[in-house]
Amino acid sequence: MGRWVKVAAADTVAEGAPRAVAVDGWEVALWRVGDAFYATDDLCSHAEASLSEGEQVGYRIICPRHGGQFDMRTGQALRFPAAAPIATFPVRVQDGALWIELPE
Repeated sequence: MGRWVKVAAADTVAEGAPRAVAVDGWEVALWRVGDAFYATDDLCSHAEASLSEGEQVGYRIICPRHGGQFDMRTGQALRFPAAAPIATFPVRVQDGALWIELPE
């Protein structure tokens, strides 16, 4: 188990408009689909690009540099040139705030 860290107000993350946050040495992208929130590493596993600057299509993250794609729910790489997964973090909403669980 990791530790839970408050990262943002839930109403600051809109569907299709991810938000990048820096927390304890991690660059994290926050995503929203409907009423569900997701958190992933913000750095593409293929090339050094900020995923939060890319496009969101449903649960798919499209890297702005080379078009690699990831599933924000699992971190799985879905489209070449991305082959390695990205980290994902459990998210919970408490009192209107987003909390993510970071590894120890």
